[in-house]
Amino acid sequence: MKNVLAVILGGGQGKRLYPLTKFRAKPAVPIGGKFRLIDIPISSCIHWDILKIYVLTQFNTESLHRHIFNTYKFDRFSSGFVQILAAQQTAENINWYQGTADAVRKNISYIQNQDVDYVLILSGDQLYRMNFYEFVEFHKEKAADITIASIPIARKSVSSYGILKINKDQKIIDFEEKPQKKEILDSLQMPESFLSKKIKHPFLASMGIYIFNKNTLMQLLKSSKSEDFGKQIIPASIKTHNVYSYIFTGYWEDIGTIRSFFAANLDFTNPVPRFNFYDEHNPIYTNARFLPGSRIKDCVINRTLICDGSILEGSKISDSVIGLRAIVKEGSTLDHVVMMGADYYGDAKTVAASRMGIGRNCLVKNAILDKNVRIGDNTIIDYKGKEKDVDEDIYYIRDGIVVVPKNGYIPANTQIR
Repeated sequence: MKNVLAVILGGGQGKRLYPLTKFRAKPAVPIGGKFRLIDIPISSCIHWDILKIYVLTQFNTESLHRHIFNTYKFDRFSSGFVQILAAQQTAENINWYQGTADAVRKNISYIQNQDVDYVLILSGDQLYRMNFYEFVEFHKEKAADITIASIPIARKSVSSYGILKINKDQKIIDFEEKPQKKEILDSLQMPESFLSKKIKHPFLASMGIYIFNKNTLMQLLKSSKSEDFGKQIIPASIKTHNVYSYIFTGYWEDIGTIRSFFAANLDFTNPVPRFNFYDEHNPIYTNARFLPGSRIKDCVINRTLICDGSILEGSKISDSVIGLRAIVKEGSTLDHVVMMGADYYGDAKTVAASRMGIGRNCLVKNAILDKNVRIGDNTIIDYKGKEKDVDEDIYYIRDGIVVVPKNGYIPANTQIR
């Protein structure tokens, strides 16, 4: 896999994940208590010996840059690297990235200088495990110019994705972006011969994961001013190049909304989560922290993921993710909560006196508490209102879920119902 270069797209503004993206890029959003979204694609590349990795970034990049710099360092005897390519003004172009293809085009000189045959383009905000070796081998066997990773989906979901139509050889012969009309949908179904126990749904959705022959990518980017791969370059290339679909049948989640982010995190608390962080042979890497074990006193805990350095006292916690350095004090109840924890314990002389985390006698349900959040004593967060989206000074509601942004403070005795 030394002849493969990975290019990870750092994402745009991440508006649908706001306010989690208020102070950070989308791939830097914490997930699973101690990881970041960007750890998923970088770790996958490392597992499959793809060690030349560019990460393209643009919005709210400081925490993402810091995390990558502190985490991914190869030794000096390796030719591998994880290098950040931030959006920048040049003499040739003073604009920001206008789309996925435009982002890659603006860094074409770096890609061209790499001695590789294939370019693997990945998203920085998806949750999945894919065998990249099989993906690349499929691309080679088909003598493809471009290969698109796709996932089978049901008819009810097709209006949210770009849908691929393939022939019996898995060559893509048509593409429709978010089709709506029934007659168009019927024409896009894959051949019945592909349906099986693993492939139960008849439509193939693009995952936004591509392999290009390096020369093909260079030619397409130089000959076109198209700004996006999925909406422009890929559909046009189907008529002029050999474009194939690699069918992926594992778990995949595009973390695009607060609801999908919330559901994906709570799934980690299940006995057998759909995304497995416990794979000893293929661990997900992240920044190494030297934290003590969690301290738990007089608590009732059920189906909960608890990360390093947490201090939980006299509380009831169920169906929740408790992040690094999280503090929950006596008499509090958490139910379906994603608590991201903190970057520090606070400025008190002792952790017991710290005001960080959740105070005494609080009730928190169906909520996301971003990093360094402080919840005052006797607070109730149990929203059951009819409005699905609400913006307040100290909290937000998205898809009916209460979100307290990073460094937020909810005063004592507050009620969010």
